[in-house]
Amino acid sequence: MHCLVGESGSGKSAAALAIMNLLPRGAFWRASHVRILGEDISMWSERQFAALRGDRLAMIFQEPMSSLNPALTVGAQLTEVLRRHTGLTRAAARNWSMEMLSRVGVSAPDLRMRQFPYVLSGGLRQRVMIAMALLCGPNLLIADEPTTSLDVTVQAHILRLLVGLKRDMGLGILLITHDLGLVARVADTVSVMYGGEIVETAPAAELFAKPMHPYTRGLLGCVPVPGRGKRTRPLGSIRGTVPRILPGFSGCTFRDRCDHAMAQCNRVVPRRERPGGGAYLCHLPPGVASPAGSAVAPKVVIS
Repeated sequence: MHCLVGESGSGKSAAALAIMNLLPRGAFWRASHVRILGEDISMWSERQFAALRGDRLAMIFQEPMSSLNPALTVGAQLTEVLRRHTGLTRAAARNWSMEMLSRVGVSAPDLRMRQFPYVLSGGLRQRVMIAMALLCGPNLLIADEPTTSLDVTVQAHILRLLVGLKRDMGLGILLITHDLGLVARVADTVSVMYGGEIVETAPAAELFAKPMHPYTRGLLGCVPVPGRGKRTRPLGSIRGTVPRILPGFSGCTFRDRCDHAMAQCNRVVPRRERPGGGAYLCHLPPGVASPAGSAVAPKVVIS
């Protein structure tokens, strides 16, 4: 599982919507190439993307209540996906939809198929969204903060479900979150995003053991770790706020909040390989970028 982390406003959700070609009107994305199963989709038409979405590429959105149509029953929305991409008959689509609801832990699937989304709890709506995303057996599932606004118990159930589905179905999962405790528990690799760009990528264990980018170290420093530090010591924070990157901006996007900022940070930032795999964007060499005293990976239990 690959996790994409960063503060609110860093561009995580926009990146996911760009992959799905679902950016709002007036916005556009540009890339040298975007490959899925060996195919470069960067020059695809909207018609080609429409055939890809929901089939090989699926997404779980942040808020299931606004993502599900309140005027249609759960069954109507699930079967529409199957009939659009597979051509199954209405009866066959209904049977497979109920099977998938059962697989993601929805009780009484026949009843849920006849209900409207506003009747369901937040946890059930999120499970319906997961079932909808998995109906056609996608190769990549993008989960954009799938536990937002859910209570802690339901969050644990949803996360355990995603981990189990990854194992049982061989899914590739891109999990977008700002919860570093969750990342420490489930991630294989991690990308840190700031100002609309990836500033560091590494295997999860390497990232927590030796963060290279000052922003990554700042994020890890904000995580309270029980038993470390005095009670009277204030919680960690990163000064300032995420900037609005306008056309023509150049240099390091983090420079105004960085304790290591220097004059050359206004210039193009070099990409440096990091020990243990991965890379980071910074003018600081490895010896300076990762000072003594590595971060401690926060703990979270989801099983």
